[in-house]
Amino acid sequence: MDPSSINWLAILVAGVSSFILGGVWYSPALFGKAWMKENGLTEEKVRAGNKSKIFGWSLILSLIMAVNLGMFLADSPASCPAECAQQTDVSWGAIAGFLAGIWVFAGISIVALFEQKSLRYILINGGFMLVSLLLMGAIIGLWR
Repeated sequence: MDPSSINWLAILVAGVSSFILGGVWYSPALFGKAWMKENGLTEEKVRAGNKSKIFGWSLILSLIMAVNLGMFLADSPASCPAECAQQTDVSWGAIAGFLAGIWVFAGISIVALFEQKSLRYILINGGFMLVSLLLMGAIIGLWR
């Protein structure tokens, strides 16, 4: 990995995009009500949560995920022969993000199965991570 091939502004935007997507995904307009029901949460419980801790750590962890994905998508060093050189573009970024999302989706599914959570729970949370990583990969790949 050549650290100079990482676009840190793209990483920042990708991380923030996941944070914003989470706000939309878990809003009452999309999956928020179903997510609350699957977790046994009420609006009062959600409102009572420590917003600084929840949103602050969510943003930091989204940025960490974007950095990690960005490192995997970093182009090969200039010293690499042409046959091994990888050039990341929006298509490969989205595919790599999707594949990373499959890992996370599978991990969420395994934990949810042992916790005896529903398929709906798995699809809401795993689906968010899948779409989030796909979006991050596309942003990182596009912004070359």
